[in-house]
Amino acid sequence: MTKVIAEMSMSLDGFIADENDGIDELFGWYGNGEVAVPTAVEHMTFQVSPASAEHLRPAFAGAIGALICGRRVFDLTNGWGGKHPIGCPVFVVSHSVPADQHGAAFFTDPLEALSAARKEAGDRDIAVATPTITQQFLDAGELDAIVVSLVPVLLGRGIRFFDNLATTPVRLSDPTVTEGRGVTHLTYNII
Repeated sequence: MTKVIAEMSMSLDGFIADENDGIDELFGWYGNGEVAVPTAVEHMTFQVSPASAEHLRPAFAGAIGALICGRRVFDLTNGWGGKHPIGCPVFVVSHSVPADQHGAAFFTDPLEALSAARKEAGDRDIAVATPTITQQFLDAGELDAIVVSLVPVLLGRGIRFFDNLATTPVRLSDPTVTEGRGVTHLTYNII
């Protein structure tokens, strides 16, 4: 059965980017190991610890059938140059559509984006890679799991993963824990 899963790298104090949208402090684990994890993008391979490789491999092996993000992430990544590293179709929630859509589908309504992503994903999972839409899906009861790749750093300020939830508390299962190098992957189901 398809799951809608939000996944982000996050600092110990809850930030997914610094105040200038920087992610360097949070993404170092993608290059700190000896195990190669190829991506869908030619000449892009992550070098991670054995445990992080086991955590990442399903996504890069086709377990993710669609990715939903917001316009901010899309713009910051330049639409991943038309091909997300996971290799799946990208659905962007935005108030406007850029001139270069890089093959992504654009929607103004997050739930319409989710509906289109479900059709595209089939029985594969849907990844959500943005804090605002994660919060909206949590509030709407549309999120099945949260994966936090917890990085041992305190940023002090920036963009929080869970800043504006309207419906709380959100109850989570005990986590599945994978200890990587410079990161701990925590997988929680929404209960």
